[in-house]
Amino acid sequence: MTVVRRAATLLVAALLLLAGAAQAHATGYRYWSFWDRSGGRWTYATQGPSTTRPEDGDVQGFRFAVSEDSADATRPRGTADFATLCARTPAKQGTKRVALVIDFGTPADAPPGEKPPPVRTACARVDPDATSAEALAATAKPLRYDTNALLCAISGYPHQGCGEQVAAGGKAPAKHDKAAEKDKAAEKDSGGPSLGLPVGAGVIAVLAGAAVWQARRRRNA
Repeated sequence: MTVVRRAATLLVAALLLLAGAAQAHATGYRYWSFWDRSGGRWTYATQGPSTTRPEDGDVQGFRFAVSEDSADATRPRGTADFATLCARTPAKQGTKRVALVIDFGTPADAPPGEKPPPVRTACARVDPDATSAEALAATAKPLRYDTNALLCAISGYPHQGCGEQVAAGGKAPAKHDKAAEKDKAAEKDSGGPSLGLPVGAGVIAVLAGAAVWQARRRRNA
């Protein structure tokens, strides 16, 4: 039974590795997400604010939170409609109005040592060809971007950081692994699942088969 016991030990070790892989996979990124509002509901924007050109009467939102990807992203809070948000901003020829909801998130989403401001709303009056980023800049400066034009801060919040990886519980990993972050970003872009669990399942299957084969061999010896 020594062989079977060894195989069982290997199985337990493999299961522990899988559990660790699953826990490591439960990470996200702390960033500003961008939303469109239509029909009384928020939908994740298909383009970034620097390329989106909203029309007069559109409602758009920004939410700061920790999320794994767009499917897991947290929506802006509260109800929002153009008539209410732009009630005091009458139409003007040669311009357009864009209603904005800026949700700075919760204390749980905030970087260490920072406190999120309350949710803000605004009605931006901008040129007809202005982008969402320009509408945001007209109402919520200062904005901060990184070298890749990723929106890092609105109205100066947060004071530092930009799309950093955050482990489960809202804390940054002890070691900032650039290679792992790139792999995670590539996985998000491709929409593909992590290989850790399938590979681990394969290891378990192989070990289980080996244990059965060894047990039978010893009985027939």
